[in-house]
Amino acid sequence: MPFYNALCWQDTENGLVGAQSRDHLIRKLFKHFVNRFNYRSQGLTKAALDIRIEIMRFMEGAKRNGSLILGAVLVLTALLPSARGQIVVDKTVATVSDGLRTELITLSDLKWELALQRGVPISPPSSNDLKAALATLTDQRIFSLDADRIPRPEPTEREIEAEIKRLLGVFPTTAEFERRLRAVGFNSVRDDNFEALISKRLAIEKYIDFRFRSFVVNTPEEVSRHYNENFVPEFRRRFPGVLMPTLEEKRNDIEQELTEDKVQLSIEAFLDDAKRRVQVVILNEV
Repeated sequence: MPFYNALCWQDTENGLVGAQSRDHLIRKLFKHFVNRFNYRSQGLTKAALDIRIEIMRFMEGAKRNGSLILGAVLVLTALLPSARGQIVVDKTVATVSDGLRTELITLSDLKWELALQRGVPISPPSSNDLKAALATLTDQRIFSLDADRIPRPEPTEREIEAEIKRLLGVFPTTAEFERRLRAVGFNSVRDDNFEALISKRLAIEKYIDFRFRSFVVNTPEEVSRHYNENFVPEFRRRFPGVLMPTLEEKRNDIEQELTEDKVQLSIEAFLDDAKRRVQVVILNEV
């Protein structure tokens, strides 16, 4: 194991011994082998997904028990020939772990996220856009880890089709949208892997609806106060001389606005708390 021996020698030279040396070595091995053996095909094949799962299982074991490192390396090496010739390397950017499960964020994940945003360059993407996508996906992975504790039905085909149709409406033409998809590795909006991506996004949105939105209650007093203190002054500023809509006419709009404000505050509080419990490891800068 030349790589393993080289790292041990380097840590000894750097004065790292005992548990400190082991932890430092695990981190280096983790980064090296995830980057080396995390694969993506021209459409993420089941074999590639299986490899990603095995990587995370063995690397999580390695972090808990340094003696598992060599076994993990051997298993990962054994996995390589079965995938050779059908998949290509994809760089892992970060991992998000709650101690029980670990989610990967790859460079392709970031590009896929950017491809769904109208007007954002993807060939090549800017560093700032990639960092923004990483922040978004980190939050999504945290939601995904939490959602696994509350099993819920997967999005239906009809829901996936509706979401794809909504996304298509964001772009000038279907051709423009599909051009962006092809630029990041998808064949079309009917690509199985693109539909899987949309399904995962929908699952997170449905979890957020259940976890945060479904329990919001707006009292009559809150609605009335928002109408008098926010809506009325803003309406008079924007439309001087125009007849003021009544509270009853605007009740539904105001309740929706109050709900979204409360949901956003709840989400921010949840993420602030979760990020103190969840470990986010940046393996490669973008």
